[in-house]
Amino acid sequence: MVQPINIKHLSREEWLQERQSGIGGSDAGTILGVNKWKSKTQLFFEKTNPELKQEVDNEYIYWGNVLEDIVAKEFENRTGKRVRRDNRMLRHPEHDFMLANMDRVVVGEKALLECKTTSQYNKDLWEGDDIPAQYLCQVQHYMAVTGYKKAYIAVLLGGNTFIWKEIDRDEELINILIEAEKDFWENNVQAGVIPDIDGSEATSNFINHMYKDIDEEEVALNEDVNTLLKGIEACKRDVKETQELQKKYENQLKDQLGNNIAGKTKSYLVTWKPQKRKSLDSKRLKEEQADLIKDYYKESETRVLRIKQIKEEE
Repeated sequence: MVQPINIKHLSREEWLQERQSGIGGSDAGTILGVNKWKSKTQLFFEKTNPELKQEVDNEYIYWGNVLEDIVAKEFENRTGKRVRRDNRMLRHPEHDFMLANMDRVVVGEKALLECKTTSQYNKDLWEGDDIPAQYLCQVQHYMAVTGYKKAYIAVLLGGNTFIWKEIDRDEELINILIEAEKDFWENNVQAGVIPDIDGSEATSNFINHMYKDIDEEEVALNEDVNTLLKGIEACKRDVKETQELQKKYENQLKDQLGNNIAGKTKSYLVTWKPQKRKSLDSKRLKEEQADLIKDYYKESETRVLRIKQIKEEE
């Protein structure tokens, strides 16, 4: 049995160092590809080179920590259950790379409570029995480590809507998690092999962050890059053809509607309504009020990837 670590008196740096030694619950959704905010590529570098960890808005961290106590207390008020902190970092008894650092445990039950705060814009993700996939993976990961049969999740939406839900242990999902996490830990992190770089926005953001420092040099790329370049060009052609095909179908549909504002089949309702919109005439504004608006420009810098085909030397 792997002994738990008491984290009550650890500094944040010491706690983060302990997390480097394995995979935590918040990593589970990333490994399964359901966390749109972080990719496996980013997680790999965070585990192998923690100095590359992207800074998170400290306001989110601060208010998440402050409101955690409020969410836990409201859960007690609404359910009549009692919860307490568990100041331990636990490891799976067989798979010691699996870590658990839970928000709360439920007194008198073999169950945990995960507390969340999020924007009102995410309300649709919590409707009915729905739970965002990344959080579902997180609590199932915790149940895998602890052996618990049940979990609760409580969320404060937009500061004024409280929801709590009960989650049963899902052995099928837990087995999937264990295999995926084991593969990532052994074949990527410990082997030093970067996961396949995917096309997610999270990976794009991390790549941009990792290579934000610029060297004014041109390098020779290996021949394998030609495959990537040809693939990019093919994707561009496919996108253009798809967009043209979509526009063709839309025009044919409009022709079917004619002067009618709507049409209906057994499966679809189609509307073609006039819509007014106001837009800023930026060209005129720049011409007539150049001095007035010059102080309102905001400068930003991004690295732009461009591809230009060059003739090979004969």
